[in-house]
Amino acid sequence: MPHSVLFCDRNSAGIQLAEAIEAEINLVKASGISASPVVYALPRGGLPVAVPVALKLGCPIEIISAKKIARSEDPELAIGAVTADGLVIWSNRLNDVKADPSLQFALQEARAKAEVQWEQLAPYCSNFSPEGAIAILIDDGIATGMTAAVAILSLRLKRPAAVWIATPVAPLALMKMLQEWSDRAIVLAQPQNFPSVSRFYQDFPQLEMEEAISYLQQVNGSKEAKG
Repeated sequence: MPHSVLFCDRNSAGIQLAEAIEAEINLVKASGISASPVVYALPRGGLPVAVPVALKLGCPIEIISAKKIARSEDPELAIGAVTADGLVIWSNRLNDVKADPSLQFALQEARAKAEVQWEQLAPYCSNFSPEGAIAILIDDGIATGMTAAVAILSLRLKRPAAVWIATPVAPLALMKMLQEWSDRAIVLAQPQNFPSVSRFYQDFPQLEMEEAISYLQQVNGSKEAKG
């Protein structure tokens, strides 16, 4: 097993993350706060990590559909992120976004992908309102933080009591920002050298949409797609 590998797969990482989150929830309860948790996954890779967490906490899984915005010549580098309902953030390294047609095209393309993903997965969510709850955003790893940041902004609009972010792995250099964006950041591993999220997993396959739906059904129950 390569030295950089920290987790066997997303499920085993989720089991470890569930233990850490449950410990934090117990601390909150001990302080007299009674807000219920609700888990939000960033699809598709965040779903198998989120399932053990939701099962451990006895709460539903919802999703935030957010996509990174990237230039066609460098599709792996996130220069921004957008949600299915059009909430968008850009990297502070960019200058005049509106004056760059290529960035506007990249934005439209990313939002279209987020919209399609939302339409496919929303029928299998529980539609639990996070108002007054502890909303816990989960992904399989965080590299640049763009999609996590826009997802947190989206969750804030739903008026939860708090927004936590939880992930198995994120760069050490990103921790300060994660802590500033959220009310609590739970990150199991914080490596200084961070080539990509996949490098920290032994098994890191692409998830098909059918698999993503099955993870939602595992926690929320089987539902027929609407329409």
